[in-house]
Amino acid sequence: MYHCVQELDLNESTYEYLKEPFRFIEVSFPLKTDSGEVKFLKGYRSQHNNALGPYKGGIRFHPEVTVEETKALSMWMTLKCALVGVPFGGGKGGVVCDPRSMSMREKERVSREYIRSMGNFLGPQIDIPAPDVYTDAQVMAWMADEYSNIKQQPAFGVVTGKPLPVGGCIGREEATSRGCVYAVKEAANILNIPLDGARVVIQGAGNVGIHAARLLDYAGAKIIAISDSRGGVINQEGLDVNQVYHHKKKTGALKGFEGGDAVEAWEIFDLDCEIMIPAAMEKQITEKNAGSIKAKIIAEGANGPTTPEADKILKDRGVLVIPDILANAGGVTVSYFEWVQNNYGFQWNQGKVNQQLEQKITDAFRMAYDFIQNRTEIDMRTGAYMYAIRRLAEAMEYRGWL
Repeated sequence: MYHCVQELDLNESTYEYLKEPFRFIEVSFPLKTDSGEVKFLKGYRSQHNNALGPYKGGIRFHPEVTVEETKALSMWMTLKCALVGVPFGGGKGGVVCDPRSMSMREKERVSREYIRSMGNFLGPQIDIPAPDVYTDAQVMAWMADEYSNIKQQPAFGVVTGKPLPVGGCIGREEATSRGCVYAVKEAANILNIPLDGARVVIQGAGNVGIHAARLLDYAGAKIIAISDSRGGVINQEGLDVNQVYHHKKKTGALKGFEGGDAVEAWEIFDLDCEIMIPAAMEKQITEKNAGSIKAKIIAEGANGPTTPEADKILKDRGVLVIPDILANAGGVTVSYFEWVQNNYGFQWNQGKVNQQLEQKITDAFRMAYDFIQNRTEIDMRTGAYMYAIRRLAEAMEYRGWL
């Protein structure tokens, strides 16, 4: 980040404002289990920078949530919001727990206790959480209800990603995938790759990966491989994505799917294809496998799936990497639409949501791509960071911070 500030010839105080979160909250709260046992859980909220507007970012329930990860992800959110032009700053939260071993009642208690502990630091104009790893619309509904109880008035705009009956937004579930697909379409157009018939490889069969597969399949692309943490499935003639979706939903894994050949998860990185979407965990494309990737476009559906060493290899080989702060910005963009609708008390239809999302992602892609055209030494990721940082610096300067 410091390098980006220097390259842009910005006031060096810009870096000081961005290198650490403005506020980091750590709490401990009790969880009374169904068996009557009481456990104390750690909860975190990182509020990175609010130069552009209220803090915004997900809350994850996971046993490996850490302070460092939460802070880093909140910074990513600041850059992501700046890049796509939504009036939010970056935030992130988490609870150190294993939701897979919890009953629904226990998950509800964790959700409500988190809000009771953090409520003074949240609000529709202060900090607006959203779903993340192992949290969903139901968790957001519990959190919105608890916050409303504290405030003694309906305040559903405190979180986004809610169910439709309590102020959710149509299209939020597939928003991250849809935004990723819009970015892929722009990249394919620039590289003169026809999307109809283009071969696609997707790593990750969770919400982002599976919805991206369905949307690209509908657009005429050929999904030749999908993988999850237990393995992958390949069909060079194209997978029946709906069958993959229903098999994954029914069994929880791709293993056993009969519409293709089973392979190890890592093998999909070696396949001939035009488009690759890493939509699983971080650090999946490394210096060890970057040289064997044959895709012309990589769209990062996950956060941080490509290491810096791999970035250099991919750039030298002419691969266009659509960075995570752009490729997976559809979720926060539609969260912004939900927040707007909550503030004004109305609901958009599916067509308007999709139209506005496509406009936001397409504009952000073009601005980031145009930004690097006279800067051949930098890649799309660095260009996106630089564009976002410049926008943040402008806001901070106008506000009198610099």
